[in-house]
Amino acid sequence: MKLPLRLEGYTPPADARVKELRITPDPGVIEVNIHPSGTWEQLVANTQILYEEARQARLGTEKFMLDGRHTGTGGGNHVTLGAATPADSPCLRRPDVLMSLITYWQHHPALSYLFSGMFIGPTSQAPRVDEARHESLYELEIAFQQMAEKMKPGKENQQPWLVDRLLRNLLVDLSGNTHRAEFCIDKLYSPDSATGRLGLVEFRGFEMPPHAQMSLLQMLLLRALVARFWQTPYSGNLNRWGTELHDRFMLPHFVAQDMRDVVLDLQRAGYAFEFDWFAPFLEFRFPRFGTVAYHGIEIELRQAIEPWHVLGEEVSAGGTARYVDASIERMQIKVSHMNDNRHIVTCNGRPLPLTPTGTRGEYVAAVRYRAWCPPSGLHPTIGVQAPLVFDLADSWNGRSIGGCTYHVAHPGGRNYDTFPVNANEAEARRVARFWNHGHTPGEMHIRREGRNPDYPFTLDLRRAPEPMLEGAAVRPVEMIPPVAKKGGR
Repeated sequence: MKLPLRLEGYTPPADARVKELRITPDPGVIEVNIHPSGTWEQLVANTQILYEEARQARLGTEKFMLDGRHTGTGGGNHVTLGAATPADSPCLRRPDVLMSLITYWQHHPALSYLFSGMFIGPTSQAPRVDEARHESLYELEIAFQQMAEKMKPGKENQQPWLVDRLLRNLLVDLSGNTHRAEFCIDKLYSPDSATGRLGLVEFRGFEMPPHAQMSLLQMLLLRALVARFWQTPYSGNLNRWGTELHDRFMLPHFVAQDMRDVVLDLQRAGYAFEFDWFAPFLEFRFPRFGTVAYHGIEIELRQAIEPWHVLGEEVSAGGTARYVDASIERMQIKVSHMNDNRHIVTCNGRPLPLTPTGTRGEYVAAVRYRAWCPPSGLHPTIGVQAPLVFDLADSWNGRSIGGCTYHVAHPGGRNYDTFPVNANEAEARRVARFWNHGHTPGEMHIRREGRNPDYPFTLDLRRAPEPMLEGAAVRPVEMIPPVAKKGGR
C-alpha cells in the first residue's frame, strides 16, 4: 500500500530478556545505542552491521574540516561494561577489576588520548580523573585503600552498594557531574533509582573511529584488559603527572611510546596483541603534515593534541553561554640524524626545546601557537602566529641550510567557502598548506632561551622567551655570524 507507518506508545517494562536498540537525535550526530553483546562473535556482527547500515543511509563517523583535516564527527563510541543482571556485573562482583582499570588508565595516558576526540581536558565530556581536581588522586588512593580493606581482591563482593559510595564523589568532572567522567558509574549501583542500579560502567573516553575494525580493536583491547585484571589485579600508587600530562602526552611520539608499553604488557600476560594494529589510530589522530630532508637530516611535522579552554560566561541571545577557545594549536617536530653540537632547529626564529628520544640523532619537540583569532578567546591581544617557518640552522657557519613552511589556512590568503566533498579534495588542501621550502635566507642571529619549567617539551610562541638560568643543563643556543677575513687568498 506504500503508506507510512507510525508507531506510538510506551516502551515495555525493563526486562533482561528484552533487547533494545535506541536511536536518538543529538546535536550534529545521531546517537545509536545497540543492544548488549554476550559474546565476541555477537559484538563483531553488531558492529559491522551498524557501520554498513549507516553507510547505506549515507551516514558516517568521519568528516573533513575546512582546512582538509580528517577528524571524527565528535560522536562518542562509549563502551558499557556489565552483565545481564546487576548481580553478575564484573565490576560489582570483583571491584578490584574496576580499581585495576582506573589505575591502569591513570598510569597510561595514551589510553585516554589516542582514542579520544578533539575536545579533551578538564572541561571535556570525559576528563581523566587527574584532570578534574588536583586533590582527586590523594582522595582516590584513600578510597582504594578502603575498597581493598572492605572487599578482598580476587574474591566475590557481597556489598555492591559500597563500590558506588566510595567512588561516586571522585569519578566526576570539575562541576561534580558524575556523568561527565572517563569512568562513568551513574548506572553501577546508584541509590537514586532502580535504573541506576544496573551494574554498568561506561567508558566515555572513546570517539567513534572511521572504520568498523578500528572500533572492534577498541573493544578487543578493553576485553583483554578486563580478562587480564580478572586473573591478576593491577595495583600501584597513582602517578602525579602534573603539567607533564599536557606537555609530554600531547605529542604523538610519546603517545605511541606509551601505547607500545601497553601492548608489551599484554603480550607478557599471554595476549597476542601487536603494536602495528594501532597504526591506523596514530595516523588518524596525528596526521603527518610533511617531511623535508637536508644534508641527511630529516624534519617531520605532525599534528599534536591541544586541550581546548572553556571561557567564562558571556551574555548571548538565549541567555548566558560559555564559549570554547579552539584557536590554539600544537604541532610536533621530530628531527632525525641531527648533530646537536652543530645544528639547531628554529620556528619563526626561536630555537625549539628538542628532547632526545633515546635513538641516536633523533629529537622531538612541540610548538604551540595561535592559529586564528576568535571573537572571544584567551589573550585577545595576541594575533595570529602563522605561517610557521622552520629552519635547520648550522651554528658553525651561522646560516640556515634548509627549512619548510606550514600554513594553517590557504597559502594564498583565501578562505575556503565549502567543506571538502571527498578525501581527495581534503588531501589536496592539506598538501597545499605545507611547503618544503621557505627557510630564512642570509645570516641568522638566534637568541638563546631557557626551557619553560612547566612545559619543557613545548615552545609556546605566545609566551616571551624564558631566561637562561645559571648552571642549566640545556645547551646554550647562540649563533654568531662568521667573521670575514681581511686580505686576499
